[in-house]
Amino acid sequence: MNQYVIKKQFNILEDTEDTTVRQKNILFGVSDSPVFYTGDSLSVLKQMPDESIDCCMTSPPYWGQRCYENGGIGLETKQEYFIENLLNITKEIYRVLKMTGSFWLNIGDTYKNKSLQGIPWRIAIKMMDEQKWILRNDVVWNKHKGAMDSSSDKLRNIHEMIFHFVKSHSYYYNDEAIRLNPQTATVRNGAVVSATGVSGIRYKRQIELSTSLSKEEKEAAMQDLQQILKKIETGEIPDFRMIIRNRQRATHSDSERVSGRAKELKEKGYYFLCYNKNGSLPTDVWEILPEDTQNREKHYAVYPEDLCKIPILSTCPPDGIVLDPFCGSGTTNKVARDLHRKSIGIDISEEYINIAKQRVSQLHLDLF
Repeated sequence: MNQYVIKKQFNILEDTEDTTVRQKNILFGVSDSPVFYTGDSLSVLKQMPDESIDCCMTSPPYWGQRCYENGGIGLETKQEYFIENLLNITKEIYRVLKMTGSFWLNIGDTYKNKSLQGIPWRIAIKMMDEQKWILRNDVVWNKHKGAMDSSSDKLRNIHEMIFHFVKSHSYYYNDEAIRLNPQTATVRNGAVVSATGVSGIRYKRQIELSTSLSKEEKEAAMQDLQQILKKIETGEIPDFRMIIRNRQRATHSDSERVSGRAKELKEKGYYFLCYNKNGSLPTDVWEILPEDTQNREKHYAVYPEDLCKIPILSTCPPDGIVLDPFCGSGTTNKVARDLHRKSIGIDISEEYINIAKQRVSQLHLDLF
């Protein structure tokens, strides 16, 4: 590490004067050009300021699956050592992440002696139990295809886990940035029909024939249903569902103690579920093909650009900073730049850092 000097002004490792300027610009909101550091992730992270990062997205080396240049994490003789080393890094990520920040961790599993080790969940549980991380989502990345597998006594493995962690319940989350395009209402035989074919006729009939609703409840239900249908007609909402006492069951739970909907159903006799006019949120299963279009000669990770888009758009504000402590060829940083966010990348391999810089430099030429 003697080629680096510590810039006390920013309390972070710097390799050139130009990097010093760009680091200052990143921390204080001037530049969105990624800054890269060559070095051990733990060492570099320890010199970064507290609560300076808005979003961390990374895919660490998987245990025992590749021989990475310059050694580093993933080459431990036991999975316990790998987990311990990775937890030391997640502890530092917790420190540098803002209270409003998010940490997205993509980690694959490993077989040893024909036994799947359960490494992703071993790490996630320890992060929650020992480091106070809050787990918001466990995303299944369906890669559609996996590595060659000659096994005849188990299923093929084609998924990996992506965990979304936060430090507090007041974290930044822009759901509007990632909603899927909504379907729209149509008109059929003079009647307005919702995006999924709901016209209200079936619900009106259920209200009329209900033996569980009082006369007053039926009148109120009809009036409210008409208001909902007007909202469909004006485009205020694209779709809805109506839950009527003893016709449909309450969503999530029938227990009034744990479900406000169940309580509403008992007291009022019905309620409505209205869809967001801006579309629905993505699910926790992501159908994304591995990266295989780069024709890279030196870096073989299959971490695709599409994997970074939802995390960065939803949990990094437009003026925020994205961190990838295992940046490899700079995919996270490239996507951050594409989405006009600032970013920092760290990798132990100088060769990978050079590849990342070349990718971002090409992006710069394409944009300007």
